[in-house]
Amino acid sequence: MVTQDTAGSTPDVVRVRGVSKRFTVRKDSSIKERIVTLGRAGRRHKQDFWALRDVDIAIGAGTTVGLIGHNGSGKSTLLKVIGGIVDPTTGSVEQRGRLAALLELGAGFHPDLTGRENIFLNASVLGLTRQETHSRFDDIVAFSGIGDFIDTQVKFYSSGMYVRLAFAVAVHTDPDILLVDEVLAVGDEAFQRKCLDKIRTFQSEGRTIIIVSHSLGQITELCDRAVLLNAGTVVFDGDPMRAVGKFRDILEDRRQADVAATGESQNPDRIPEGLVLSTEAAAAGRQPGEDVQFGDDLRITATVRSDEGVEDWLCAVQIDNALGQKVMGTDTRRLGLELAPLKGEATVSFVLRNTCFGSGKYFINTSFMDSSSRHIHDLVQATSFNAADYERTTGVVRAEAEASVVVLSE
Repeated sequence: MVTQDTAGSTPDVVRVRGVSKRFTVRKDSSIKERIVTLGRAGRRHKQDFWALRDVDIAIGAGTTVGLIGHNGSGKSTLLKVIGGIVDPTTGSVEQRGRLAALLELGAGFHPDLTGRENIFLNASVLGLTRQETHSRFDDIVAFSGIGDFIDTQVKFYSSGMYVRLAFAVAVHTDPDILLVDEVLAVGDEAFQRKCLDKIRTFQSEGRTIIIVSHSLGQITELCDRAVLLNAGTVVFDGDPMRAVGKFRDILEDRRQADVAATGESQNPDRIPEGLVLSTEAAAAGRQPGEDVQFGDDLRITATVRSDEGVEDWLCAVQIDNALGQKVMGTDTRRLGLELAPLKGEATVSFVLRNTCFGSGKYFINTSFMDSSSRHIHDLVQATSFNAADYERTTGVVRAEAEASVVVLSE
């Protein structure tokens, strides 16, 4: 069942109603095989794949929406359907306003044309007149940062140069709706920051942006709303933080299903029978569940039991923030602790002194590994804790902050 917890008060600029998209996957790869399998027998060599099934979403003007999901979930197909690149098998899509799409690296570019020629070609496809493109040409080239190569054929461009020029053209067409599919992951860090700054400018101007990204931190940072797809259907539509949390649950379920299907784990030959691992965490002097305060010592206790016995082992912990980003990690070997062979039950305690976690929720992952750092057994999000609120700073690290100002002149 789809969960939605957003109620838009702005007019819709995109409406997707009952959209499904079917692709036919052929199993006969050569022309000879296709000729042989013509007719009714050929049906056995084709398979229907539904990339989208009965998708209904409405996107209001001035909102930034993220589409997330695992590979093959249908998010890029949905973006192409919204952009008019792919026609739906059933259902309809309505849009209002000028739309610019960055769906594929270099889409709309002709490899034998120069960067200059491709700017005019791509801008015309996106709805600009030649005069409008000419007036914005210098800004496009300056934004892309490839002025020295603007008269070089784009087939000689690197992938980073491709996307920089494509993004520069798209954002200078004055779009009402901008579609972005993973292109922000291409290019150097400086250009990525420039792209993000441009998106922030678009947001302040009230433009509508739809983003597909595997960077969950980017989704929660930029988006007002996130749509989570799984197997072509919308399973959640609402707050980005909640969407990311549900997405991680789906990924973990898929991982466990893959392990069960193959009967293997990351290290199948070394899993001891009857291995049990559990984890608890609490700040020193506080009850489990109480907020961790600035400066507290955090104790993480991992209990492991093996009936079969393990000669070679170590224990590791990793703390992630709510976005799944690694905050810190350590293990018994890094801390100089030599562990005797395990037979029965043992408790490993980690103490993190004088913690300075920023406000928010944190998750602790525990791993049981061998000396080659091969994972034998993992507890993902084994336990969690909350760091106390602190209004004076943001981020994963808290510091006592203060500010002053000196007026040098009036």
